[in-house]
Amino acid sequence: MKVCIIGDGLVSLTLANMLIKKELTVDILSNRKNRKFDKFRTLGISKSNIDYFKSEILDIEKILWKINKIKIYTEKNLSKEIIKFDNNNEQIFSIVRNYELLKLLNNKLKKSRFVRFKSIINYNDIVKKNYKLIINCNPNHQITKKFFSKRIEKNYNSFAYTTIIDHEKVVDNKTAYQNFTNNGPIAFLPISENQTSVVYSIRTKNKKNNFDIKNLIKKYNPIYSIKKINDCKYINLKSSHLRKYYKDNIIAFGDLLHKIHPLAGQGFNMSLRDIKLLSNLINEKINLGLDLDSAICQEFQKKSQDKNYLFSTGIDFIYELFNFESKIKSNFLIKSINIIGKNKAINSYFKKFADNGFRI
Repeated sequence: MKVCIIGDGLVSLTLANMLIKKELTVDILSNRKNRKFDKFRTLGISKSNIDYFKSEILDIEKILWKINKIKIYTEKNLSKEIIKFDNNNEQIFSIVRNYELLKLLNNKLKKSRFVRFKSIINYNDIVKKNYKLIINCNPNHQITKKFFSKRIEKNYNSFAYTTIIDHEKVVDNKTAYQNFTNNGPIAFLPISENQTSVVYSIRTKNKKNNFDIKNLIKKYNPIYSIKKINDCKYINLKSSHLRKYYKDNIIAFGDLLHKIHPLAGQGFNMSLRDIKLLSNLINEKINLGLDLDSAICQEFQKKSQDKNYLFSTGIDFIYELFNFESKIKSNFLIKSINIIGKNKAINSYFKKFADNGFRI
């Protein structure tokens, strides 16, 4: 059975690695001949998704930096965290550099006899190939414009700036810091003893506004003796939810299905949960001796769409809650959050929510 994947990003390559484990033939359609890796981008992966990745995709242990504490602050409480998640020195989630994960995934695929990399082709030519399943991860492909343009969108009127800071060695650099500032949330995410990734989502309609990002990073720097702040990259922030996940045997995937605010680092985690679900649906077909067909796409939407939307709404609610808090003079909201966060049962639920979403 032959499967087509349109796109060559992290989600596409992860999907391909999942499929070749089942000895399915995979064509990856890509238009990047000489790919350049952005060495300043990082992502967080939850503990349950790390476990799934290592057992069902490939072992990424050597490129992980494990986080065992999360401390959350606000502009009104710069010296004392309002919520703390502590897993008793056990991993809560891990940070990985995008380009390192891309290289591992890509190298494994290049060695597989089940994979072929091809140039991007148009919709009609793809249909002629008689693929059992077509997975579209490319937002700019003709198929996206043809079948996957109807979505629910929200513009945050914000830009996310990402960089890596070089700093003096921190022996136990395993704590992530999130500060909900008046301009928007800023996260400090350790990736080694002497480097930390920074993601700052600033509320502005114009990326060229006179924000001195490097000075803002220094202002909200929680503990680090900074040596250098590397160049910043930025993206416009929007959330979106696709109204229909599939057309016949073509299924949308990754950011095409759902984009969310990066404050909780859950975008790639949502896609990994989707990959796990799709993998289980394919296994059911194979175990019954059946071909892959559009029924998988239909079942995938049925089992994932509502959960994905609820999870995305939850992340958006957290963003808007702290956004509202920054605009009011009272500390009542923060004091309430602080009390709630100290409740062990609620604290534990929040950790499970971040780890598994609604796929518990």
